[in-house]
Amino acid sequence: MEFIDLKRQYQAYRDEIDRAISQVIRSGRFVLGQEVNRLEEELSSFTGARHAIGVGSGTDALLLSLMAEGVGPGHEVITTPFTFIATAEVILLLGARPVFVDIDPSSFNMDVKRLKALLEMRQGQGKLPVGIVPVSLYGLCADMDEINALASSFGLFVVEDACQSLGATYKGSSSCNLTGLAATSFFPSKPLGCFGDGGMIFTQDRDKKEVLFAMREHGQTARYRHEVLGINGRIDAIQAAVLRVKLRHFPDEIRARQRLANNYSELLYPLKDHVLAPVTPDGYTSVYAQYTIRIKDGLRDEVARYMNSRGIPTAIHYPLPLHLQKVFAHLGYGPGDFSEAEKASEQVLSLPMHAFLQESEQVQVIGALTDALKKIKKI
Repeated sequence: MEFIDLKRQYQAYRDEIDRAISQVIRSGRFVLGQEVNRLEEELSSFTGARHAIGVGSGTDALLLSLMAEGVGPGHEVITTPFTFIATAEVILLLGARPVFVDIDPSSFNMDVKRLKALLEMRQGQGKLPVGIVPVSLYGLCADMDEINALASSFGLFVVEDACQSLGATYKGSSSCNLTGLAATSFFPSKPLGCFGDGGMIFTQDRDKKEVLFAMREHGQTARYRHEVLGINGRIDAIQAAVLRVKLRHFPDEIRARQRLANNYSELLYPLKDHVLAPVTPDGYTSVYAQYTIRIKDGLRDEVARYMNSRGIPTAIHYPLPLHLQKVFAHLGYGPGDFSEAEKASEQVLSLPMHAFLQESEQVQVIGALTDALKKIKKI
């Protein structure tokens, strides 16, 4: 069994994908070009965002978004300690300082009450950060209305880290169309993934779109004319062609993921005293980039080892919060500073999830999980 079975997906769309790649090869245009332009138009339409800018990776999308907001040395940017390192890494790369806010234990996303308390404290100290990067983790949007309202009242920008949530919705609007800027990733394991690295920035602001188009090409506004500082952050045409094929099937894949998630949750119900299934609040839909459960009573690692021994792949997203990573030690955080993130890192376990997973395989997964708990906990 595969944790994410990209081979099944390729077999399903093989003729379309091979034809699309072949067309790019015959065109001789491998970086940017017509395929990228079309992908940007199609994803703009899909999300409802006014503008889309294709870039080299999700990390590039985050980095360029912060560059477009003018983030630099002396600035502070708020984000969550429970996410992939890229979210905070790009803040540090620009010479700014990440400031962490703990998570809500039910959603794993930024706790808006703690965010409000932090902003009020910093305002009183006269040291407000310049922006907020909430993460829509595991395919579920953060509480963007509350975050946007707080940002507006304190004069901060918001960039949604939607690297796991393209295709999710929040109160009727799509992830990537909830803020002034949003960044997503097309890493192969993402819900919409390419055959390498790729990313996209979404914005409502035409001026920011023009700046970002320049920034992704070394700040170039015309051939060999550079008006802003940029990077080599371009998406290539083959990745765009692959994504355009997959995007045509993406709505069906989202529905499949949601059906499979509901089935997992039903299968897990008898284990509710030991395992917490993910929760999707009213008004939200998740794209289930991961189906991540919580194993209580300190049993997560033993359960994972047992399941893996039975041929059931699992993953831990994420085993060590960012504030405890050595690279961020200079920020001065320590154990206990973000207790919910730390507790989550000790309990979370992601189960196999992809649109081509079979319900019979889900039965195998939950069967191995049940057997693990019987063996370890003797339930």
